[in-house]
Amino acid sequence: MVDLGNLALVFVAGLLTALATGLGAIPFFLVEDISDRWNVVLWGLASGIMVAASLFGLIREGVAVVDGGVVDAAAAVGPGVVVGVLLVVVAHEVLADTEFDARDYEEADFRKLVLILGILTVHSFPEGVAVGVSFAELGIEEPGLATVTLAGLTLPVLAVFMTVAISIHNVPEGVAISIPLRSMGVGEWRMVWWAVFSSLPQPLGAVIAYYFVTLAERFLPFGFGFAAGAMVYLVATEFVPEALERGADLPGGGRRELVGGIAAGVLVMVPLAFA
Repeated sequence: MVDLGNLALVFVAGLLTALATGLGAIPFFLVEDISDRWNVVLWGLASGIMVAASLFGLIREGVAVVDGGVVDAAAAVGPGVVVGVLLVVVAHEVLADTEFDARDYEEADFRKLVLILGILTVHSFPEGVAVGVSFAELGIEEPGLATVTLAGLTLPVLAVFMTVAISIHNVPEGVAISIPLRSMGVGEWRMVWWAVFSSLPQPLGAVIAYYFVTLAERFLPFGFGFAAGAMVYLVATEFVPEALERGADLPGGGRRELVGGIAAGVLVMVPLAFA
């Protein structure tokens, strides 16, 4: 039986990542607009953070829990990676013919609001899964398990790492949502709310993933691979194209800013992964 207190803790961690999306609207309290250059850098930063978190956090942990050699680790983690990628591919196919703009937030009737929430669930769910899977070893006491104590709670280091990583990555998503809302004259605090709203499926994804991997611990390597595959594929198919689109009018098409942002994200997260 899964401890309800642990489920609540995982939900709170997922909720914190959703609330972090609201930080993307904070710059608009200070300035009227954010330049394309800084938008590209932010998307690059998010990309670097997620790739580092996936490879050096989730994949590394998934391999570590496999009792065997390289072949056994690949057999346990690899299928999860493939399924994670397939999830994003299917999500893209489902949403391919769906016209969606953040402006719709302010104009949605009930039926449209349900559609928007469904779209956001498909988009945000893998990020919540990454958080939930990272908490899989919560409450497990075993030699060599890296933990950290926060507010009197003993947490797996990977869980803290992934919660921080997803939270940081959500900030530029909040910026992207806030830009069209600003163009409509939406107030700053309402932009914060709609940015947070866009990531509300993440706590749900976190709880479901945590519940699943704790009920069937043998699927833990698969779960780590699943979350990592989904996140890396999201970076390749959404984050990087979004950055290049925003940087199309910059010298070099914004590639210099994108690479710089990615490098900064990796440099920030890799030391934390090995801490």
